[in-house]
Amino acid sequence: MAMRRELWQMQPGLVWSNPNADDSAHIRAELIRPRFERLLDIAAAFGVDRLREEWLELRSEGSAEVSRAQSSVERILNNIEKGFALAASRN
Repeated sequence: MAMRRELWQMQPGLVWSNPNADDSAHIRAELIRPRFERLLDIAAAFGVDRLREEWLELRSEGSAEVSRAQSSVERILNNIEKGFALAASRN
Protein backbone atom coordinates (compact mmCIF):
# COMPACT_ATOMS: atom_id res chain seq x y z
CA MET A 1 0.00 0.00 0.00
CA ALA A 2 2.82 2.43 0.82
CA MET A 3 4.37 1.80 -2.59
CA ARG A 4 1.10 2.70 -4.30
CA ARG A 5 0.71 5.88 -2.28
CA GLU A 6 4.27 6.87 -3.12
CA LEU A 7 3.63 6.14 -6.78
CA TRP A 8 0.65 8.50 -6.90
CA GLN A 9 2.43 11.18 -4.86
CA MET A 10 5.00 11.42 -7.64
CA GLN A 11 2.24 12.79 -9.90
CA PRO A 12 0.01 14.89 -7.62
CA GLY A 13 -1.65 16.77 -10.46
CA LEU A 14 -2.57 13.66 -12.40
CA VAL A 15 -6.02 13.37 -10.85
CA TRP A 16 -6.03 16.92 -9.53
CA SER A 17 -9.78 17.19 -9.14
CA ASN A 18 -9.91 14.31 -6.66
CA PRO A 19 -6.89 13.83 -4.38
CA ASN A 20 -8.60 10.76 -2.90
CA ALA A 21 -9.11 9.06 -6.27
CA ASP A 22 -8.74 5.30 -6.30
CA ASP A 23 -6.01 3.33 -8.06
CA SER A 24 -8.14 2.81 -11.17
CA ALA A 25 -8.56 6.55 -11.69
CA HIS A 26 -4.81 7.08 -11.40
CA ILE A 27 -3.95 4.19 -13.71
CA ARG A 28 -6.44 5.33 -16.34
CA ALA A 29 -5.11 8.89 -16.18
CA GLU A 30 -1.61 7.54 -16.81
CA LEU A 31 -2.84 5.43 -19.72
CA ILE A 32 -4.40 8.48 -21.36
CA ARG A 33 -1.03 10.28 -21.17
CA PRO A 34 1.27 7.31 -21.72
CA ARG A 35 4.91 7.53 -20.73
CA PHE A 36 6.94 4.34 -20.66
CA GLU A 37 8.65 4.96 -17.33
CA ARG A 38 5.40 5.74 -15.50
CA LEU A 39 3.57 2.75 -16.97
CA LEU A 40 6.53 0.53 -16.10
CA ASP A 41 6.36 1.74 -12.49
CA ILE A 42 2.64 0.98 -12.42
CA ALA A 43 3.20 -2.46 -13.95
CA ALA A 44 5.79 -3.19 -11.25
CA ALA A 45 3.33 -2.16 -8.53
CA PHE A 46 0.07 -3.61 -9.90
CA GLY A 47 1.07 -6.05 -12.63
CA VAL A 48 0.67 -5.85 -16.39
CA ASP A 49 -2.70 -7.60 -16.20
CA ARG A 50 -4.12 -4.71 -14.18
CA LEU A 51 -2.85 -2.22 -16.76
CA ARG A 52 -4.45 -4.28 -19.51
CA GLU A 53 -7.77 -4.44 -17.64
CA GLU A 54 -7.85 -0.68 -17.14
CA TRP A 55 -6.88 -0.13 -20.76
CA LEU A 56 -9.73 -2.37 -21.96
CA GLU A 57 -12.16 -0.34 -19.85
CA LEU A 58 -10.89 2.89 -21.37
CA ARG A 59 -11.04 1.49 -24.90
CA SER A 60 -14.66 0.50 -24.38
CA GLU A 61 -15.46 4.20 -23.82
CA GLY A 62 -14.12 5.06 -27.26
CA SER A 63 -13.11 8.63 -26.43
CA ALA A 64 -10.90 10.79 -28.60
CA GLU A 65 -8.25 10.76 -25.84
CA VAL A 66 -8.15 6.97 -25.92
CA SER A 67 -7.88 6.95 -29.71
CA ARG A 68 -4.93 9.33 -29.56
CA ALA A 69 -3.15 7.24 -26.93
CA GLN A 70 -3.96 3.81 -28.36
CA SER A 71 -0.87 3.09 -30.48
CA SER A 72 1.51 4.37 -27.80
CA VAL A 73 -0.19 2.48 -24.98
CA GLU A 74 -0.32 -0.78 -26.86
CA ARG A 75 3.33 -0.50 -27.91
CA ILE A 76 4.39 0.33 -24.35
CA LEU A 77 2.36 -2.49 -22.79
CA ASN A 78 3.73 -5.00 -25.31
CA ASN A 79 7.30 -3.89 -24.56
CA ILE A 80 6.74 -4.11 -20.82
CA GLU A 81 5.31 -7.61 -21.19
CA LYS A 82 8.29 -8.69 -23.31
CA GLY A 83 10.70 -7.23 -20.78
CA PHE A 84 8.99 -8.96 -17.85
CA ALA A 85 8.97 -12.27 -19.74
CA LEU A 86 12.66 -11.93 -20.59
CA ALA A 87 13.52 -11.11 -16.98
CA ALA A 88 11.50 -14.09 -15.73
CA SER A 89 13.23 -16.46 -18.16
CA ARG A 90 16.63 -15.39 -16.86
CA ASN A 91 15.81 -16.18 -13.25
